[in-house]
Amino acid sequence: MIVTLKALSALLSYPGAELQQVVPETAALLRQENLLSAERVDDLAPLLGELAGHDLYDLQERFVHLFDRSRTLSLNLFEHVHGDSRARGSAMVDLLETYRAADLEPVGPELPDHLPILLEYLSQRSLAEARDTLADAAHIFVALAERLDRRHSSYSAVFRALVDLAATTAPAELIAEASAAADDDPDNLEALDAVWEEAMVTFGPDPNAGCPAGRDILARMAPPAPRGT
Repeated sequence: MIVTLKALSALLSYPGAELQQVVPETAALLRQENLLSAERVDDLAPLLGELAGHDLYDLQERFVHLFDRSRTLSLNLFEHVHGDSRARGSAMVDLLETYRAADLEPVGPELPDHLPILLEYLSQRSLAEARDTLADAAHIFVALAERLDRRHSSYSAVFRALVDLAATTAPAELIAEASAAADDDPDNLEALDAVWEEAMVTFGPDPNAGCPAGRDILARMAPPAPRGT
């Protein structure tokens, strides 16, 4: 098991009492595995301190405000590339089949491309495979870290850690495209209602769907060709 990826998955999950209980041990575990530099582990200290010491309901409210009410900070990775296009549904099916081929059946309401689920899956794979998969999404992690920095959020450190784990430099053009979307306002309830009224992405088992290798899961996340108007 790759403990670092499992820990980062937990840090990006909806805060609960169980998370608060294990947070004090997290930095020590990260240092012991030594996949992240000491500087990156230190960068996580503010978030770890907040998760361990702040009121749980305040933490949950903050999490929802950041990741559930702001589309540009969505933890659903395909949202940042495919949006509501049909390609997103196809990519989702392939990813779900990949999980099932590894005997992982996602539970709960989250979609397969939810980042904590992907990180949980990668924590059970080889380090080389995990790095290759993270590399495919490195440009998205860079963009999310920058957006969180603008909101003075300590969660940005998690995404910088993921960029380091990917051990690659994301192409500048992909970073620019991923960063191009204007930050949405989570307090604009009218815009939020419009997002929820959009068509929901549906997916399910596809007998004709292939099971791409883990390192190819996010290769499909290259920017799609512009759609006609």
